[in-house]
Amino acid sequence: MLDEYERRDWAYLATVAEPPSAALRTLIADVGVTAAAKAVATRAIPSEHAAVLKLTEARYGVNTAAEVLDAAARVGGRLVTPDDAEWPGWQLLALSKADTAAKGGEPLALWVRGPGQLDQSIDRSIAIVGSRAASGYGEHVTANIANGLVAESWSVVSGGAYGIDGVAHRNVLASSGITVAVLACGIDRDYPAGHSRLLSEIARTGLVVSEYPPGTNAAKHRFLTRNRLVAALSAAVVVVEAGQRSGAANTAAWARKLGTPLGAVPGPVTSATSVGCHRMIADGVAQLVTDSQDVLRLAQPGEGNAGSTTGPRERRTDNLDPNQLRVYDAVPATGTLTIGEISFACGLDLRQVRSALAVLEARGMLRTNGSGWTLARGG
Repeated sequence: MLDEYERRDWAYLATVAEPPSAALRTLIADVGVTAAAKAVATRAIPSEHAAVLKLTEARYGVNTAAEVLDAAARVGGRLVTPDDAEWPGWQLLALSKADTAAKGGEPLALWVRGPGQLDQSIDRSIAIVGSRAASGYGEHVTANIANGLVAESWSVVSGGAYGIDGVAHRNVLASSGITVAVLACGIDRDYPAGHSRLLSEIARTGLVVSEYPPGTNAAKHRFLTRNRLVAALSAAVVVVEAGQRSGAANTAAWARKLGTPLGAVPGPVTSATSVGCHRMIADGVAQLVTDSQDVLRLAQPGEGNAGSTTGPRERRTDNLDPNQLRVYDAVPATGTLTIGEISFACGLDLRQVRSALAVLEARGMLRTNGSGWTLARGG
């Protein structure tokens, strides 16, 4: 458990660079949080971590750790770090993959407002996102999906915005479920202002989460950074309505990068807010979903129709040995990798990879076209 001084070091580093800050996270991993905080403050940063100098140049001289920790506490919030038991390390691991780390990577730490444990609140969670200019049709479908997920003891993650996000959050609350709002501003900021009461209610029973320290205002680039967390913290992402270019489409793109199952709800062919969903379905990057049972089949492939449960379901990967799991995680949901590429990606020799692939193919989790491997449908 962190002591007061270590938590302040984390808070200082979480405020001294604009997220995402992969280089700063690497420095902490190499030297520890206390040494990293001292190095940043004194500019005595090891040469191999020189990128940190530029990231922290504008803010290193002002240590607001005590102030932001107090600001979080005043709204019932806290700083959750990778050293805390509730850190959702497994869910965030996908952000460290080579093809996503350079564009975001794992968050340095997360500011959390609400009574729930972060890791438990998102252990069985589905993201529902969509247009701010939601139609009556979109609101109706969102309500049905959200209510159905709560009935199956799943939580719902969204971005706290107007439109589809707000409908998802409200219906989960009305069904006495758990919902998590991921913000592009500090957890002490009500954004949008019209959702002040909604965000307070979410924080009373669920969680409000942000990568940005208290006091941070929303900005366009922060929404794009935030979207990767919505995708990473969810077992599947469902887009109800989305224009051709929208925040929801960006979240969907992150889901694809991370290998998170992606679903899209079809809408009227005349609706501009369904163009993005139709394109995802037509391009084969999203699975057509219409209700909560479709969504649960998406999140739990191969498990058949979802039924009521009193506890977490066993994942298909739970019975894999370490080598099999490493090979499975290295194989993409789209495109293929050769055995040699899989070996390089997971760090196992060819013999170990072939052995694991044989088991995974026999279980219907992977398939091959003779020259490469990919996830099997439902794998």
